[in-house]
Amino acid sequence: MTVLKTSMRNFFAHKGRMALSAVAVLLSVAFVCGTLVFTDTMNTTFDKLFAATSADVTVSPKNAKPDDRPQTGRPETLPASALEQARGAAGVKSAEGGVSSSSVTVVNRENENMGSSNGGPTIAANWTSNDLKAMEITSGHAPRGPTEMMVDADTADKHHLKIGDELRTIAVTGDFTAKITGITSFKVTNPGAAIVYFDTATAQRELLGRTGLFTNVSLTAADGVSDEQLKQNVAAKLGAGTYKLETAAEAKDSGRDSVGSFLDVMKYAMLGFAGVAFLVGIFLIVNTFSMLVAQRTREIGLMRAIGSSRKQVNRSVLVEALLLGFFGSVLGVGAGVGLAVGLMKIMGSMGLELSTDDLTVKWTTPVVGMLLGIVVTVLAAYLPARRAGKISPMAALRDAGTPADGKAGLIRAIIGLVLTGAGAASLYAAAHADKASSGAGVLALGVVLTLIGFVIVGPLLASGVVRVISVLVLRMFGPVGRLAERNALRNPRRTGATGAALMIGLALVACLAVVGSSMVASATDELDKSVGADFIVQAGNGQPIVPQAADALRKTPGIAHVTDYKSVDAKITTPDGRTSSEDLSAASPTYAQDLRRETVSGKLSEAYGKDAMSVGDKFAKDHDVKVGSTLTVAFKGGRTAHLKVAAITSDDTNVDKGAKYTNVTTAERYLPADRVPQNMIMFAKAEDGKAKEAYASLKAALKPYPQYKVQDQTDFKKDLKDQIGQLLNIVYGLLALAIIVAVLGVVNTLALSVVERTREIGLMRAIGLSRRQLRRMIRLESVVIALFGALLGLGLGMSWGTTAQKLLALEGLGVLEIPWPTIITVFVGSAFVGLFAALVPAFRAGRMNVLGAIASE
Repeated sequence: MTVLKTSMRNFFAHKGRMALSAVAVLLSVAFVCGTLVFTDTMNTTFDKLFAATSADVTVSPKNAKPDDRPQTGRPETLPASALEQARGAAGVKSAEGGVSSSSVTVVNRENENMGSSNGGPTIAANWTSNDLKAMEITSGHAPRGPTEMMVDADTADKHHLKIGDELRTIAVTGDFTAKITGITSFKVTNPGAAIVYFDTATAQRELLGRTGLFTNVSLTAADGVSDEQLKQNVAAKLGAGTYKLETAAEAKDSGRDSVGSFLDVMKYAMLGFAGVAFLVGIFLIVNTFSMLVAQRTREIGLMRAIGSSRKQVNRSVLVEALLLGFFGSVLGVGAGVGLAVGLMKIMGSMGLELSTDDLTVKWTTPVVGMLLGIVVTVLAAYLPARRAGKISPMAALRDAGTPADGKAGLIRAIIGLVLTGAGAASLYAAAHADKASSGAGVLALGVVLTLIGFVIVGPLLASGVVRVISVLVLRMFGPVGRLAERNALRNPRRTGATGAALMIGLALVACLAVVGSSMVASATDELDKSVGADFIVQAGNGQPIVPQAADALRKTPGIAHVTDYKSVDAKITTPDGRTSSEDLSAASPTYAQDLRRETVSGKLSEAYGKDAMSVGDKFAKDHDVKVGSTLTVAFKGGRTAHLKVAAITSDDTNVDKGAKYTNVTTAERYLPADRVPQNMIMFAKAEDGKAKEAYASLKAALKPYPQYKVQDQTDFKKDLKDQIGQLLNIVYGLLALAIIVAVLGVVNTLALSVVERTREIGLMRAIGLSRRQLRRMIRLESVVIALFGALLGLGLGMSWGTTAQKLLALEGLGVLEIPWPTIITVFVGSAFVGLFAALVPAFRAGRMNVLGAIASE
């Protein structure tokens, strides 16, 4: 009880000094809890959607998948006879055929895409009674003929659509127009899809190519019949294994699985960044308690002198840490819920609608947040608490601070150097690995070892690095600069720990910057070497190019040739008797000009001959395939062909690595017309001297089809750079949390350092140091600590990034590019971070009463 009272008194007596550490705990816990609440809410939203849209039993084609975007542009179908058979099964109350396709684009009169802006699908479907489970018509009426359609309310609001407006739907079967006759609203949250409805006959004809087909059949069970029983009855009627049958619960699980992988990746990525913030927070907490213990040395000595044991002193500090972790975690849990709501609002502005009505806070979320916050805080305070317990009564009464343990410092330096050396050796081994897969594990080990090594050896590095930085930065400020340098060097362990907190975040920033820049440079170099086409045409959302758009491209004036490129599913049996599922790249013969591929043997142009193909050298080596070998190719949905290998291409590339080429006419010969895939991408070559005119003509030709982009090589490179840049910006934004916590660490270190040096500051002011000079001294000290952390972090991060690029070179990304403008900007920015962190401590120091400061203990 005495220990608890003492801890409580000390905690609340120094609550101001604990505040920034509590904020670090709060931010870290908030990020964890916010991530969990946000992803749980998304799961709840999709679960409600899938539950609301699922029939008691759904019959669908055997190969259908929830997230399937078929290469043909047409969804998998089942005949109308399946509907009639299912309707006759025992226990069926009602049966209804559904038509749905996500391979469509809807545009207005100005050819503006009416789809979701967040990458969500545009879905065209027939209006059925099953849709009334999740939707309700809020104005107008359902479509009644080929010229009528209905849109969802979210799409109508976003694009200012109203009843009477005419929209054009672009499908693989052709374009067709219809007027809006109704608007329907979701009864559950719409997660961002744009949905249009037609009557059944129109949907079949325009989306599937003919009537008499459905993409699914929705069955409602009669009273007293369970979904599982109905499924068994229907399976017996249709024939086991003929179609895919799912109960409402199974459909919900299937839908959840289709989005679950994406949500899991997002959740664990965000939790990873929260972990980095926690790691940085550990340094802040260690520093805080180390300085508080040092400042209370005399107090602890008195406690020991009147009978307190080492364990009691140790427990007293740990109880303070427990209180800090508890209060910080409680606030963090609440802030986490607020963060989740904020993320939902941000996603809403991007088109992914998430309702706060679905806000999901599981009981495990606050428990996980509280446990993490408290456990991490107590563990971080363990070493300072142990150090406090070792203070002897006499040493404390003689000295106002804790003397450094020289032996412990030597051991620490040796361990740090050994770990750093082992990490450097691991990075060297990773950089010289033969395979990227084996080198990745060695790289991870090297990253961990060098990071831990730098953290441990930080105090040793601080002594040397701070002096070098001081010569370059501080000496120009005269005596004030020298004082700032000596203050930073006074306690190398403290400076090292404070700099290490900033080092971690900046090391990750530098590593990712190097990898991102190298990826862009490598891809650009590869494009320059291998791509001969002048123009590239593709959809931004991965949709196939509809035939009418492809025809418009072929008719464009000023074009020397247009190349088709399709991806065909097939099973290939090699001469060694092994069969594997592969993607064949079926292209026009001109593709050999549009993409220059190095051949190991044979001639690539001959691979586009009749019943011929090419393979990559890795596939050839693995299956003992040579030029002249015959492969048995079973085209999915078509016939089996025997294709002769006319060329073996080198896999030492990043573009079309491992691709197997054949002529598009070969694929068309062995596939029914409705099973031939549409072009996923197309290439064009301008006539000599007409590149500019051809570019403008292609843009004009595809103006009615806004889902496709026409790019020359400059556009393509810029687009690639922008995509990687956007990804890096998201990562940098998430790493900003760790950097904010590190800045709090600098602020806390300076604030506690000012308190620790109160009497010294008073004496300096008494002998003539002005307030302005005092504030400058503290600001310069902060700058040098920040630059120390930045120098270590950027150096470490560049070494990680360089090693990672060496591994990526094994996968075809062979150009190393150090983004010096980014690195220099971050380094200079760190100086401003140091200035910002010192504002409050410097202000408080300047306001000290000189006589009061001198009189303090």
